[in-house]
Amino acid sequence: MLQDIMPKKLDNHYSPDVQPESDSIFFHFRGSDVLVNETSSPFPVYRSFRSEHPVYLFSIGDVKYFLARDMEVSAPSGYTYKNIRSLRNSRNVSKENFFALFTAYHLSEWYRSNYFCGRCGQRTELYHAERAVRCTGCGKVIYPRLNPAVIVGVVNGEKLLITHYVKNRGVTCNALVAGFTEIGETLEETVSREVMEEVGIKVKNIHYYKSQPWGFSGGILAGFFCEVDGNDDITLDKSELSSAVWTDKKDISGQTDDYSLTNEMMMYFKNSTT
Repeated sequence: MLQDIMPKKLDNHYSPDVQPESDSIFFHFRGSDVLVNETSSPFPVYRSFRSEHPVYLFSIGDVKYFLARDMEVSAPSGYTYKNIRSLRNSRNVSKENFFALFTAYHLSEWYRSNYFCGRCGQRTELYHAERAVRCTGCGKVIYPRLNPAVIVGVVNGEKLLITHYVKNRGVTCNALVAGFTEIGETLEETVSREVMEEVGIKVKNIHYYKSQPWGFSGGILAGFFCEVDGNDDITLDKSELSSAVWTDKKDISGQTDDYSLTNEMMMYFKNSTT
């Protein structure tokens, strides 16, 4: 999966006093676009890039990553802005840098969404005691937000329910039933509700598989498998999905890379012996 970069590991320990080194990587975002050069080292490094408002994010191995919070920056020659999703299959973006990019985007969107306090409307400032921002008016401390969601492998004997999103979602690959947890729900209740809402099927024997950070949605994804409980006729929610098909193990093709929890779950079921 995206976070599987062993023997390296993303170290998210908050260290506000860390200073950039010559090879430290910087991310600068414009919405969901990031400053990138796909013909060489993909992201700008400190020796050729300057930011008036750098924020230390995390490190992977010996490399430190920073967010440039400037509204505008002077881009190095050869760099332009490209949509994050378009870089998923780029040969020049390593798996560890793509994981860093998704995580940096998560934090960038959180900083941008909390430029002002939601309680009193005053400006916020970086809170040096820990990863947070603090309101300059009422003093409220605001922490990074995680949006919990589930990925669901619905099993029907030797078949798995494979879905496709509607076109306006911008995702064309094979998928599984998925959705965000709502207020007052357990993750298991989210599984039951999402499967019923998207395909009209009741499920049982819900059991946890694995989790994954997914910075593009600001989420933490929890993977579950479950079994059909009774009728397996599909009633499709056409506002969410364009198709949902019971697919034999041998016919499961997965996705084009190994980044997602969804793909790992499909391949796990395909290769299972029970």
